Amino acid sequence: MAKARCLMIGAGGMAGGWIRNQFPSFTDRLEVVGLVDVNREVLDRSGDFLGLPASHRFTDMTEAFEKVEADFCAIVIPPAYHRQAAVLAAERGLHILSEKPMADTWDACVEIYRAVKRAGVKMEVIQNYRYNPDMLTFRQVLREGRLGRLNYLVGRFADDYRVWGSWGPFRHEIPHAMLVDGAVHHFDMLRNLANADCQSITGWEWNPAWGQSKGEFNDLYLVHFTNGVHGSYEGSGTAGGTLNPWHREYYRAECENGSVIIDVDRTVRVYQHTPGQGLRMEEVPTVKPRYTGHFWLIDEFLNWLDGGPTPDTVLDENLKSVAMVFAAIEASRTGALVNVQEMVAAAGR
Repeated sequence: MAKARCLMIGAGGMAGGWIRNQFPSFTDRLEVVGLVDVNREVLDRSGDFLGLPASHRFTDMTEAFEKVEADFCAIVIPPAYHRQAAVLAAERGLHILSEKPMADTWDACVEIYRAVKRAGVKMEVIQNYRYNPDMLTFRQVLREGRLGRLNYLVGRFADDYRVWGSWGPFRHEIPHAMLVDGAVHHFDMLRNLANADCQSITGWEWNPAWGQSKGEFNDLYLVHFTNGVHGSYEGSGTAGGTLNPWHREYYRAECENGSVIIDVDRTVRVYQHTPGQGLRMEEVPTVKPRYTGHFWLIDEFLNWLDGGPTPDTVLDENLKSVAMVFAAIEASRTGALVNVQEMVAAAGR
C-alpha cells in the first residue's frame, strides 16, 4: 500500500501531539506533505520535526489546499475553524480526519455534513474516549448480554475548574464550555454504551453565581434513546469533594440482571443477580487492544482509506453525537424536550 499523503491543519497544541506522539507510529502508512498553522514559530518547529521544506509550510489555509497534493487532511485546530478546513478539503476531494467537536455551531456542523456528502469523500471524527481499554471493557460487558437487557445509563464528569484559567484560559471564555468541550465526549460515550441514537434530550446548562467563567460550566441532562433506554448526565467544572476528571469519569449501566460500574480507579465491576445466590460482584479484566485512543482511530481511518471496514465514528454517525450537544443547548435555552432525531434528519435534507 502506498503511503497516504496528509495535509496537516494545525501544528501546535494537540496538533503537535499528533505530529510527535501519534504519527510516528504510522510512518510506514502515512506521510505529512503539508503543514498549516497561523503561528509561524509553531509552524516551523513542527515543520522542522517533520523535515518539511519551507515551500510546504503555510500560514494561510486556502493557499495550502491550493498548492499541496494530498490524499486526506487532518484537522486539529480550534473548533471555530473546522468549518473552513472541512469545506475546503471536501471541495478539493480530500478525505478528512477531524478532531472533535465537528464544529462550534450546529449550522457549521450541517454545512460540513452537506459539503462532505456532496463531494463523496470520507470523513471520520475523533472520539478517542471510546477506545480506551477500560471503556472498551465496559462496552464489552454490555454487548455480551450477560446482564440481560439495558434499562438506563448514568454518566458523570466532575472536576474543579472554578479558578479562572485552570481549565485552559479559552474554555473560561467560550459559551457552553462544558457541553462543547466536555459533553461532546460524554454524550458520544452514552450513545456508544446504549448502542442506540438519542431520540430526545432535556435539561439545563448554567454557571453558578460565584463562577469565574463566562460560559456555562454546569450541566444536568436527561436523555431518551431510540431503543427505549434512558440516561442521565452530570457535567461539572465547579465540582468539589469526589471528582471524576478526564479519563476518570463515572459510568453506570443498570440492566435486567444487575449493573456494571466504572469509577475513578478505572476498574470495571459487574454486580450480577444470580438466583439463589443474591448479588455477586466481579472485577472484569481489562481488554488489551493493539491500539487505543487516538492510535486506534488513526489506524482504522488509514484502513478505511485502503478499503477496510467503515469506522464507528464516521461523519454520519458523529453527526448524531454532536447533535446531542446543540440539542442540549437548545433544551436549556427553551426549557423544552428537544427531538434530536428531527435535527439530524433536517441536516440531511
